[in-house]
Amino acid sequence: MAADEIDYVLEGDDFQAVVITLDPDEGVHAEPGAMLYKEKGIDLETTTGGGVLSGLKRKISGETFFVSTFVNEAKERRRIAFAGDFPGKILPIDLSRGTIHCQKSAYLCSARGVGVSISFTKKLGAGFFGGEGFILQKLTGDGLAFIHAGGHIIERDLADGEEIYVDTGCLVGFDDSIDYDIKFIRGVKTLLFGGEGLFHARLTGPGRVWLQTTPLSRFADRILMAGRSSKGEVSRGGMVSGS
Repeated sequence: MAADEIDYVLEGDDFQAVVITLDPDEGVHAEPGAMLYKEKGIDLETTTGGGVLSGLKRKISGETFFVSTFVNEAKERRRIAFAGDFPGKILPIDLSRGTIHCQKSAYLCSARGVGVSISFTKKLGAGFFGGEGFILQKLTGDGLAFIHAGGHIIERDLADGEEIYVDTGCLVGFDDSIDYDIKFIRGVKTLLFGGEGLFHARLTGPGRVWLQTTPLSRFADRILMAGRSSKGEVSRGGMVSGS
């Protein structure tokens, strides 16, 4: 097996994990804290992933300064598993097809031949109003990378010149060939009563686009709203019972 290829299976449905089987001396990079379990013989080394500058770039892109590298030091194959920190799906991407850009904190783990760095959006509008900020993550290399997203992941393969408009929080990643821009939603009534944000992401093909059905921010907002509603019901119940 080549150094940039890894043997894996995805387990679970709404709370997925990726289980990777490592040959002797084979290793994987991972975001610190993403490990679920590892078998005996797999050693951990924490590095900057290519020097201090690489660590600083990772920090700016929304990841931690360090990267965890797990290497199978045993003489037999061993397994290691990784999982995201909120409900969602894990998407394997073969980077031999080309570079991809993804939202901050999407990266989970990858083959050792994959590089994770910062990616500046080409247009200022996309940077300042894109929901994920001016900086995206850039994944390069010839191996497999795994990214994590909320809810279900939808893949669209856009033809040359084909456009789609996406809620900025629902955008997970896209091919380097995709043109990415942010469009302002026009109309006073739309802004006041549309229930959406002020901006949509416009993506123009050719290339692949990945979308998530439940962004973490939207999921967290729903939980906070439910919590406030529950407190209100308890308060009203307490007033009635005490009268």
